[in-house]
Amino acid sequence: MFDPTGRSAVLHADLDAFYAAVEQRDDPRLRGRPVAVGGGVVLACSYEAKRRGVRTAMGGRQARRLCPDLVVVPPRFDAYVEASRAVFAIFRDLTPQVQGVSIDEAFLDVRGLHRIDAPPVELAARLRARVAAEVGLPITVGVARTPFLAKVASRVAKPDGLLHVPPDGEDAFLHPLPVEMLWGVGDVTAARLRSYGLATAGDVAALPEHVLVGVLGPAAGRHLHAVVHGRTPERVVTDRTRTSVGAQRALGPGPHTPDDVRAALRGLVDRVCRRLRAGHRTARTVVLRLRFADYTRATRSHSLPHATASGADLTAVALRLLADAAPRVAERGLTLVGVSVTQLASDDVVQPTLALGGPDRDGLDGAVDAVAARFGSGTLTRASLLRVGEGFAAPEAPG
Repeated sequence: MFDPTGRSAVLHADLDAFYAAVEQRDDPRLRGRPVAVGGGVVLACSYEAKRRGVRTAMGGRQARRLCPDLVVVPPRFDAYVEASRAVFAIFRDLTPQVQGVSIDEAFLDVRGLHRIDAPPVELAARLRARVAAEVGLPITVGVARTPFLAKVASRVAKPDGLLHVPPDGEDAFLHPLPVEMLWGVGDVTAARLRSYGLATAGDVAALPEHVLVGVLGPAAGRHLHAVVHGRTPERVVTDRTRTSVGAQRALGPGPHTPDDVRAALRGLVDRVCRRLRAGHRTARTVVLRLRFADYTRATRSHSLPHATASGADLTAVALRLLADAAPRVAERGLTLVGVSVTQLASDDVVQPTLALGGPDRDGLDGAVDAVAARFGSGTLTRASLLRVGEGFAAPEAPG
């Protein structure tokens, strides 16, 4: 399995059913049983539950109908953050070149380490052994020349596996896979490809680029053509500077009134803005993410002329994006709403605030921040959230 060129040097490490695995690790009675983390909505589930049809973001009642012996436990985010930090410490002990993707997955660049230590596949095996022994969790690792291929390899190897894709075997690995296995191909894109009889990556690879552009549009068509021909970036992005700040909330199966959805979104923007201001950052672009009841997703974004951390300004943009998506929400139902802000800058280059949110918004933000700093972020709650609640704030990858 040793690649003498050193080109299979990217690892994608992904903890298996992370939240549920932590619960099974900490409570031996849960081991080998179908477990769901959440309550009204499934935030995560064990592989025993997945094999019975339980899925993330599924309503609790539907999950219990599919799996009557499902064990539902409340989330313990402090435990998940602690486990994630321990795993990331192992990652960084292996190599300083770590790109955290989320709380439970990362890319590692081990380029060159084979010259002084071991080949990448052996390093991946050591990594899995250390995570199991020191943190007590199963982890799957894909090894390949590029982050994209390493990510797909870990998907194929799950759960609790290790898979190496050598450079001279990339097409043989990738082309038989169903299009749904390709990182970045969502449900809508996969359905469109299958409607044209394109079921595998090999089917897509057989088409000229201009045909894919005609099917999917310029950006998506060119990207997918590059993906199936192995022309994706080879380097792991190891700059730890955060490029976005976000929050999301699972809403449950619904139905949800428009007022409740807007209230949930306002609460998410409040969280994001507090984190922006605490980090002395501003943002120009607001991104709205929606997951519908049929498990399809949609993303909308809008960029402001100037960077800001104003809660009123960013809330106004987010609500406008939500209003634009209202017909799809009404048609398909909504199970999750998320918001993030990008194009971040330090607050020493803040431009004048925009006239989107009414008067005295900066004074209000400052007062809210002062109360939160003294008494805790949960001290103040929007009146609109008193009925729908704050929801869960999923933890992020360690910085």
